Amino acid sequence: MPETTKQDSRRNPDFQPLRLILVILGLLIGISFAAQWYSRNITMPRYCDYSGDMLQRVREVLTKQTPAGQGDRKPYIIAARLTFLVPRNPDEPLHSYLDRLQRHIEQQCP
Repeated sequence: MPETTKQDSRRNPDFQPLRLILVILGLLIGISFAAQWYSRNITMPRYCDYSGDMLQRVREVLTKQTPAGQGDRKPYIIAARLTFLVPRNPDEPLHSYLDRLQRHIEQQCP
């Protein structure tokens, strides 16, 4: 059985770290573009049906401890997901965020 020296085990001539980094970078960029496409074409159109009540529910999700109380939580979960898709900027007042969210919904919904 041939013995490998320390120098041989440390340095593999077939290993190319630049190629590995490029592949990983390409995968990350591809995932990012896929997520943006899915958000724009699949997820956002689901909110078009609820756009009128949605802003009030988003306001309640952001300001109240238990916005749904003992009632149905599904509309508030949908509103919370919308805040994930269109996040609030740091130090952005609530009314400015809701205006920006309304404009975003109007752009996405025909």
